[in-house]
Amino acid sequence: MREKLTKDLISLAEACPGPLYLVGGSVRDYLAGTLSPAPDWDLASPVTEEEFLAAAQMSGFEVRAVYPATGTVKLKDGQGAEYEFTRFRSDTYVRGMHAPADTKFTQDIKKDAVRRDFCANAVYYDIQKDAFADPLGGIPDIQNHVLRTVAPAQKVFGEDGLRLMRLARIAAETGFSPDEECLEGASANHMLIRDIVPERIFSELCRILLSDEKAGGKDGPYRGLSLLKDTGVLHEIAPELALGDKMDQRKDFHRYDVLEHSLRCVRYAPPDIRFAALLHDVGKPFCFYRDGNFHAHPEEGARIAGEMLARWKAPKKLTEETKELILLHMRDFDLKMRESKVRRELILHHALLEKLLALKQADFSACRDDLSPAPTVVKWRNVLEKMKKEGAPLTLSELAISGRDALNAGIPAHEVGNVLHLLLEDCALGMAKNERPALEKRLAKLAEKYRK
Repeated sequence: MREKLTKDLISLAEACPGPLYLVGGSVRDYLAGTLSPAPDWDLASPVTEEEFLAAAQMSGFEVRAVYPATGTVKLKDGQGAEYEFTRFRSDTYVRGMHAPADTKFTQDIKKDAVRRDFCANAVYYDIQKDAFADPLGGIPDIQNHVLRTVAPAQKVFGEDGLRLMRLARIAAETGFSPDEECLEGASANHMLIRDIVPERIFSELCRILLSDEKAGGKDGPYRGLSLLKDTGVLHEIAPELALGDKMDQRKDFHRYDVLEHSLRCVRYAPPDIRFAALLHDVGKPFCFYRDGNFHAHPEEGARIAGEMLARWKAPKKLTEETKELILLHMRDFDLKMRESKVRRELILHHALLEKLLALKQADFSACRDDLSPAPTVVKWRNVLEKMKKEGAPLTLSELAISGRDALNAGIPAHEVGNVLHLLLEDCALGMAKNERPALEKRLAKLAEKYRK
């Protein structure tokens, strides 16, 4: 593993008055053969944080933060890589709370290992000796792709509710599978996720939804979400979504219930729309219990998704985009929309068009695991291609005239936007050519109306 380390880190280990270990995900991934180019570097040692700080400063590291209560130091090297050091310790928890209630420092590597979550994350690499230390038998677990808790699973998950999310995320990112005791312990303690702040839940959920970028492979997000469902955690963090569990849908369209369909939609969706894919049908359970049908689920789903993302403290831009995609995802699903209406939709929602079409495709594929092109997507893309061949503009920037031209023609300033959108729609529908002389004539006629 030494050849994967920077000279700065090796120098730091040599300057440290005691053994300096790498531990956690970087060691696990190296032993699994999946170490990323920019891993999380977690360091541990029996030396005090003061001794470590002196060695770090001597080695040219920038000290970012020091937390004496937990013996933690955060560093950055000259290349911008970040490191987190934690002094060997043992922790005592109040049931379910993420932060330890009491911390005692120790020289015993096994005590430090037992405070962690999974044995696969409790393998240590001694940087100076170029040797691994495995106090809990984590190396065989890594070789067998198993997640086993460092202590009885009831105790591990009972101590820290965030470990429930970490279990799903690590399984998703690595492809490792929890053993039976691990699953039972997580399931028995699933309600403790209520003690975790929404921001931490959202952070872990984001990583699960993007876990196919890690070593676990393309099915990582689906695997992680399924694990949240199976342990009961999903029912706690997203009860509106979990209401779709075992809720049947029309058999001629759907092979799966509402919740399973939603998880599979994530499976078929590109990374930038996975929240929309996960929540696209979140309005169905609400509508079914209120109305006995799913008819208004896009509108109700957009509202409910907005409430969920607000609860998780998600960024506003993500929230608004997700709501818009959910609201639009059923447009023309029955292929009855006239071409003129499709053209209007294409220009009206052009900014989100590719994401909307990707969501429509993922939704279609998730119904019956059908990877063929979604009929609505085929229809809309054909209309889009036809418009491009005609030279029809799709955005205001593609119009042959500008807002300045509208003002010069005598259009009142407060009406310029409306007039340009009117001309854009006329061109999109083939009622006018996107040519400057023709549009200038139309501007002149419109300006006359405003002067009357």
